[in-house]
Amino acid sequence: MTAELKRFEMPPTNWLNLADRVAAEIGPHAAQHDVEDSFVAECYARLKADGFFKMHVPTELGGHGASYAELCAVVRRLGAACGSTALAFAMHSHIVAVAAWRWRNQKAPTDGLLKRIAAENLICISSGGSDWLKSAGVATKVDGGYRIKARKIFSSGSPMGDLLVTSSVTDDPQAGPTVLHFAVPFKAEGVKVLDTWRVMGMRGTGSNDVELNDVFVPDAAISGRRPQAKWHPLFHAISMLAFPIIYSAYMGVADGARAKALAAARKKGDDDSTSYLAGEMENAHAVAEIAWADMIRIADSEKPGPETTSRQMIRRTLVGRNAILTVERAMELAGGAAFYREMGLERAFRDVQAARYHPLQEKPQLRYTGRVALGLDIDG
Repeated sequence: MTAELKRFEMPPTNWLNLADRVAAEIGPHAAQHDVEDSFVAECYARLKADGFFKMHVPTELGGHGASYAELCAVVRRLGAACGSTALAFAMHSHIVAVAAWRWRNQKAPTDGLLKRIAAENLICISSGGSDWLKSAGVATKVDGGYRIKARKIFSSGSPMGDLLVTSSVTDDPQAGPTVLHFAVPFKAEGVKVLDTWRVMGMRGTGSNDVELNDVFVPDAAISGRRPQAKWHPLFHAISMLAFPIIYSAYMGVADGARAKALAAARKKGDDDSTSYLAGEMENAHAVAEIAWADMIRIADSEKPGPETTSRQMIRRTLVGRNAILTVERAMELAGGAAFYREMGLERAFRDVQAARYHPLQEKPQLRYTGRVALGLDIDG
């Protein structure tokens, strides 16, 4: 590159600084969306305008090429200000991360999706957590493709979604029950977002049900097939790459609660009970942070497979459990003021509870990890 061309090259984006600026802007809206059960639309619009939805798409495919670690750190920063924005954004981002990893490391034909995300600034919506290995819905074979009837729950970000990345089950004459993976435009005939998201926490994620009513999916749009309810290599890649991003949102919620509680406690003066509560909160936060950082290390340096999935899911349990404990101790440390909505800790307490519900939940994780450790069949 010549000196003249280099002089006019755009400087690389500092995604963490940009995330901090966005967090400062969206933070004041978080409480309003929580009270109204409304989607964080203006927060999503800001992320879209600043290129966050294509930040992790490789530069070779038209994206910004931000690293995996940067992506996780951005989700965490957003989560400290607005858990709902962070979690919904994480659900789009893990689709990008899995597609980018598979394109780079497995030469998978995911470049078409990634190029579209970059060129059209698309927002992808996942139903993966609610479907997981079993999937849901019926895919009926017709000429040229399939007709899909399904209702997909927990479709975070659905009010502003462009593509629903999902799956359904067909009864294959040779293979038996088979899960088909595909993407459907939200503008397609038969796709309808249902206003169903009335929940305890993460109320602004817009995780509505999406109804697929006789939606046509052409054969060419089927991106993968696998046996129903069985572990498949794709799900080991998802386990390795998706959950550090998703749990970055809960790490962020814990960060925000910790900061609020420490600010409130410092005003109380010095007493032993306050110090003990602060110490307990710090221990829980440190465990969550250590496990979160190791999840990112695993995603960045290891290969997907049953053992990697076990290690990642152990850490998913540790991050979730200790993020929840951090917020619980934050409420105790802050005292009675934490019970008021105005402080924001009450919302953080409700938001962080959602960490319990992503795959693999703690009891299934313990069983899976135990079977891996004992050398037993993980599909048993």
